[in-house]
Amino acid sequence: METQTGSNDQLKKNIFSIPDIVVKVIKNPAGFYREMARTGGFVEPLIFMVVMGVAGGIIRAVFGIFGLGLTGSFFLALASIIIVPIMVAIFGFVAAGIIFIIWKILGSEQSFETAYRCIAYAGAITPITAVLNIIPYIGVILSLAWMTYLFVIASVEVHSIRSKTAWIVFGIIFIIFSIFSVSSQYAQRRFSTNIQGFKKGLEQNLGDLEKMSPEEKGKAMGEFLKGMQKAVDKK
Repeated sequence: METQTGSNDQLKKNIFSIPDIVVKVIKNPAGFYREMARTGGFVEPLIFMVVMGVAGGIIRAVFGIFGLGLTGSFFLALASIIIVPIMVAIFGFVAAGIIFIIWKILGSEQSFETAYRCIAYAGAITPITAVLNIIPYIGVILSLAWMTYLFVIASVEVHSIRSKTAWIVFGIIFIIFSIFSVSSQYAQRRFSTNIQGFKKGLEQNLGDLEKMSPEEKGKAMGEFLKGMQKAVDKK
């Protein structure tokens, strides 16, 4: 019973400390990472990442009501409140593993747990980047630039890596992800525009069809079938 009570108290402590961590990471990331506990388990940073994921999902859902962002609809944005935290919990460890390897190559002597804590607390900017991402193309670049800056700070303050080296390595990663993200966003927006155009055209054609007499509908269907037959014959 005492153990369960202690666990509940620790959970509350972790949750109540989240706003302070967010403020510190945003206002003074160098100071935060310099003082960050290198160990202490995965529960606290995991809870932090999930809460930030939920906060980001809520913001996307709110903007989805007004058709803003790339969520497609309010309901998809609302679903992201559930999906995003799960993805964060799973892929947070994967991302930490990749960054951990990079830091090791650069000479870090810190453990995977320390790397995970660095990545988790960088998630403090998630709610703000959810807002930034509303801005087409520029938003995602600003978000990636901010995250890159935090990784560089963590590299210097936690992993004792030279600032110049960290900027070169994570700068290259930033450029790669920026190109990929902007290209992906462009493709998604273009696809969305095409879908909207197809939908409007279909609605217009259906409206015109309803206004036709039975004879005109039959004629239109005949023309359509002839066009289909010509297309088949050409093949």
